[in-house]
Amino acid sequence: MSIADLLLMDLNTAEKTKQKNMDIIKLLLKELEAEFNTTKKFLAIVPVDKFDWAPHEKSMKMKSLVVHIADLPSWVSLALTTDGLDFETAPYVEKPVESADDLVKILAENYALGKAELEKATEEDLDGRWVLSMGKQVLADYSKYETIRHSLSQTTHHRAQLGVYLRLLDIPIPGSYGPSADDQNF
Repeated sequence: MSIADLLLMDLNTAEKTKQKNMDIIKLLLKELEAEFNTTKKFLAIVPVDKFDWAPHEKSMKMKSLVVHIADLPSWVSLALTTDGLDFETAPYVEKPVESADDLVKILAENYALGKAELEKATEEDLDGRWVLSMGKQVLADYSKYETIRHSLSQTTHHRAQLGVYLRLLDIPIPGSYGPSADDQNF
């Protein structure tokens, strides 16, 4: 095998690796969009008069839960544009909301930010480190890819929590990954 053949093999391998990683970005974009569309259905039906309600004393109030859910897509852009977040120097401040429309607007803005950054991302961007801390205490040390996946998992987790809140309030639950008992549309 000649040196030229070896170089061509290396280039082909590099191109296949690049394509594989770009496929990961495409898959993340598809998942981000699907989670956005499902989450939007849930946030659109949150009752404002129940913002201060929680199903248990250890549970978050409805308003804090839904604002957190609306914020989660911003973690995609946060992961890709920073090396981490320290809650000691940048404490979380809940965005003011007065309606379900406000929640959907926050969600849409954060989705647009996350999507835009992910569309610009490269495979090298996904490999970078991202650290969540509270001062010197490290809460999470992830790759940027893992941070994005974590934000998507958190969206699913907290949206399921919201589903329980809504069910306990006898509010019909939209379908998520298929029909719900209240919404038979797939």
